[in-house]
Amino acid sequence: MRYADNRQYKYEATDEPDMQVRDAVEADAGRLAELTDAPRDVMRNLIHDRTVRVAESDEEISGFVSFDARERTVHVTQLEGTSDACTRLLEEPMSFAAGEGMAVELLVPESNDTVRQAVEKAGFERDGTGPTFDGTPTVRFRHDPS
Repeated sequence: MRYADNRQYKYEATDEPDMQVRDAVEADAGRLAELTDAPRDVMRNLIHDRTVRVAESDEEISGFVSFDARERTVHVTQLEGTSDACTRLLEEPMSFAAGEGMAVELLVPESNDTVRQAVEKAGFERDGTGPTFDGTPTVRFRHDPS
């Protein structure tokens, strides 16, 4: 197993060394809508209202993360993509949180094994059950760097 270390936390490195992460721009809304089955306008609003990063491999968006910070916690509001993309994208809110001395929380649908595995690989721990959205139960995960 290969690990990367950014001095603030240690995480399992991804297998895609050519993956790049950048800020999302409005032109990405269509691809984000494809990944989430959400309307393009919803994704455009997300890009304007939250911090949103996209992962690209060979100029193709393979995933994205959106997050915001409130009350000493960084909340990941959406995480979608391949397993490697999700693992790499989690570095973004984790790095921000570590720099600010904050924890990171997110809700993962019980049925989403790809995201759950990426979250566990990144060092998050289960922190109970979350709410049910449209009949889908969620699990709360938390990472506290302190």
